Amino acid sequence: MSGVRRPSRSPLRAVGVAAALTVVLAGCAAPDAEAPVAQQRSWDDVKAEAKGQTVALWMYGGDDQGNAYVDDVLAPAAAEQGVTLKRVPIADTGDAVNRILSERQANVTDGEVDLVWVNGDNFATGRQAGAWLCDWTSMLPNMAGTDPADPLLTTDFGNPVDGCEAPWHKAQFSLVYDSAKVTDPPTSLAGVLDWAQAHPGRFTYPAPPDFTGSAFLREALYSVSGGVSKVPLAFSQDDFDSLTPPLYDRLKTLAPSLWRGGDTYPQSQEELDKLYADGEVDMTMTYGPATLKDLVAKGTFPATTRVLPLEEGTLGNASFLAIPSTSGSQAGAQVVADLALSPEQQLAKAQPDTWGQFTVLDMDRIGDARAGFDQLPASDVVPSYEELSKNAQPELSAAWVPPLDDGWRREVAAG
Repeated sequence: MSGVRRPSRSPLRAVGVAAALTVVLAGCAAPDAEAPVAQQRSWDDVKAEAKGQTVALWMYGGDDQGNAYVDDVLAPAAAEQGVTLKRVPIADTGDAVNRILSERQANVTDGEVDLVWVNGDNFATGRQAGAWLCDWTSMLPNMAGTDPADPLLTTDFGNPVDGCEAPWHKAQFSLVYDSAKVTDPPTSLAGVLDWAQAHPGRFTYPAPPDFTGSAFLREALYSVSGGVSKVPLAFSQDDFDSLTPPLYDRLKTLAPSLWRGGDTYPQSQEELDKLYADGEVDMTMTYGPATLKDLVAKGTFPATTRVLPLEEGTLGNASFLAIPSTSGSQAGAQVVADLALSPEQQLAKAQPDTWGQFTVLDMDRIGDARAGFDQLPASDVVPSYEELSKNAQPELSAAWVPPLDDGWRREVAAG
């Protein structure tokens, strides 16, 4: 099933990467954790060096539309600029981070990874180890089409981007429902939990640390805690200890009313989507709602599928392209990242039948190119990004994610 979304496939992501980092660094001198900085030079010089280079883009390989976009749209455009773009499918973005850290430890200067689709804790882990090249995005001509004050593009799960990754697309967490079966949909996440309890067996969520299940957990934390203002974005053990018991208690109370009585959970969003497509549950969820239009058009999801707006808003973030400090094709990678930011590529990627991803460009900064975005087809299934992102909630810092997921396993899944 096509779907969605994300750079981080997650299950063991931060924990696994952190463990790998420990193993990699154990027993020998750690490489300098200071982020390498790109040499500032003219864009013509970058393009000249890039000609003839091959760029290996490591990215989650389970998204059919994303794979097709890179292979059929982005790669041919890169070839026109003299750069060969090779997509390397991976099961988890942490696999790319682990490879980079190993190469960095071994002082490799022409590693296997040249570009990574990344965000969140994988980006944070790489930054801690100096794995990413920094201060290069200011050289990209197409960065002029983005808003330099957009908080979704200047921070990544609470970590400053600092020119260490180029924005690729935006995402908005969304609950999705079958309007033929849920005729009086709730309007808040608290209402969704109440609805699930009143309709036994018709709702569930992916087990964290699945990416989507983990996002649902953060949404629930905001809701149970009384709103975004009640949850500090930066992690502290004291805040975790005071805020999470009510969250886990609410989810434990809910569990018997979930699909299969909460005895088991979908292990991924793909599993939850299949339950929804098969009519076993009435709601699903995604961090990439733009792809829903294609799923409905193909008949995978019922025609009565709709995104469920929540009055308090939902989580929003952006995903990025990062260049490893170990890449030997950094000029080529910069050319690909700039190309991916161009209005032509952003528009192609936003088309529902291509990938349907929300652009990172500011419509007031791209001149006549705006007309193409204005003509994107409206949908009964998915509201516009402007409507969808109304009251958008910030992501918690990456340091919140592993403790929240681990706590869910201890307190809810094992309970």
